[in-house]
Amino acid sequence: MTTPSQVLTTGDPGHSVAEHNPVAGFAHDHRGGISNPILGMLLFICSEVMFFSGLFAAYFNVRATTLHWPPGVADGVPKDLAEHFNLHAEPLYALGLTVILVVSSFTCQFAVWAIRRGDRTGFIRNMSFTVVLGIVFLIGQVYDYSTIGFGLSDGTFGTTFYTLTGFHGAHVFGGVIMLSVILYRGLAGQFSSQHHDAVEAASLYWHFVDVVWIALFSTLYIL
Repeated sequence: MTTPSQVLTTGDPGHSVAEHNPVAGFAHDHRGGISNPILGMLLFICSEVMFFSGLFAAYFNVRATTLHWPPGVADGVPKDLAEHFNLHAEPLYALGLTVILVVSSFTCQFAVWAIRRGDRTGFIRNMSFTVVLGIVFLIGQVYDYSTIGFGLSDGTFGTTFYTLTGFHGAHVFGGVIMLSVILYRGLAGQFSSQHHDAVEAASLYWHFVDVVWIALFSTLYIL
């Protein structure tokens, strides 16, 4: 039975309309199911999984059909270039970038848990840390590119390395922009314990970016 607080009656006692609430259309649906923003992000991530799967498949195909990987002096590669190709010899810098991105994934999840509790201060603090760590990762990747010793056109190894890490870097850049928008909206007071689907959706994307980098680091620097 509808209560007086839930409806606004008009001049006709037999006619009533639902109370207007500008936030109601964006709030979580407690009847169950999944919200449209989260569903849309999950579908988008599925397409991104297929995209990166194709890139990894191309990398492993090139690696499997090359006699020596990474290519060395025996394959006609100059000695100094062959030394730079051996990423296994210097994995610490990339490991540091990995730690930064993994920590950012934790702070992002802390932000989600905070807004679920209605803790806006904790949400803003942790989301700010996430955005800063994402920017630090991008700066670190640009610096790595400037000092790594080989370029995109330096054979199949250079091409595959920059294709994989470059596309991932573009996704991190997009994620930083997305989280910055979420942070701005949070500062404007647009999220609460009842309204935070956009935060959940953005966090899913950031976790995906983190997982892809772990796979890249393992493939390029360990395997």
